[in-house]
Amino acid sequence: MNPTLDVITYGEAMAMFVAAETGPLAGVGQFTKRVAGADLNVAIGLARLGFKVGWMSRVGNDSFGQFVRETLNREGIDQQRVVTDERYPTGFQLKSKNDDGSDPAVEYFRKGSAASHLSPDDYASSYVLPARHLHLTGVAPAISASSRELAFLLARELAFLLAREMRAAGKTISFDPNLRPTLWPSRAAMVEGLNALAELADWVLPGIGEGEILTGYTKPEDIARFYLERGARGVIVKLGARGAYFRTADDAGVVAAQPVAKVVDTVGAGDGFAVGVVSALLEGRTLPEAVARGNRIGALAIQVIGDSEGLPTRAELDALEHADACASGVAGVHRKMPEKLA
Repeated sequence: MNPTLDVITYGEAMAMFVAAETGPLAGVGQFTKRVAGADLNVAIGLARLGFKVGWMSRVGNDSFGQFVRETLNREGIDQQRVVTDERYPTGFQLKSKNDDGSDPAVEYFRKGSAASHLSPDDYASSYVLPARHLHLTGVAPAISASSRELAFLLARELAFLLAREMRAAGKTISFDPNLRPTLWPSRAAMVEGLNALAELADWVLPGIGEGEILTGYTKPEDIARFYLERGARGVIVKLGARGAYFRTADDAGVVAAQPVAKVVDTVGAGDGFAVGVVSALLEGRTLPEAVARGNRIGALAIQVIGDSEGLPTRAELDALEHADACASGVAGVHRKMPEKLA
């Protein structure tokens, strides 16, 4: 049993080599080694804010796997359910450096990795169920059929527990679709699989483009309604530079984005946003406050090179929030009451 963990997440971590110079990856001669992985980024961000986080995965018995484990130790993330797989390697990726704020080019070397062999055999109810919160992304279910089975097992087990206990213990699930179309057998399979996972979540966090693909709707209000009608308690649609739209059965609105003087690296912005939203909700903050924090941490993430390097510590976040605090509440929130759900 592990009753002390606040958050559980799972997925694949890779070694990431970030180009030290701009230009096509083929011409780059020097790289800096870091770690990458959507769910691991969220785990790191929440751990830095003082939450007790457990991360489930598989790594190879190689230097990259050791590098991932050292990162977990340094960030204070529990790795009881991280398996060292003697048969398969740890994946890695190459990422370009851009100076104009555009999305960098990323090349993945992950096929047949240790993490792609995650399966329901890696599930341990005594580890997962005592935690307060489960965070899922759409990346881990995409890397293999067996990992997809694990995602559904995790979500269904905790969703059953939530229903059985009527959420009396405050347990929740968040889901960030984090689309990776090239990892799925087809677009239809991706849409069906990710929407099925979203139906098991309390909080769904799609980007506006992701929402269009998954629901067929183009307006954030309609994307949010799609998931609310399927059981979500709240939906937050990321709007990029415009901020984020939030909606529940009783409230809706837009929270303005945090201004950013210069965008350095866009990768990891959505993971930073999830860190802000989940951390605030677990602290009992209101949804607008949670969205504002998501915007803030997402903005911090894109101002530095690396997927998790911009994620703040608790002291750093407290200082920023204190500086912006005002008696009237969360600035930049524009509410519009939603029409009654059908």
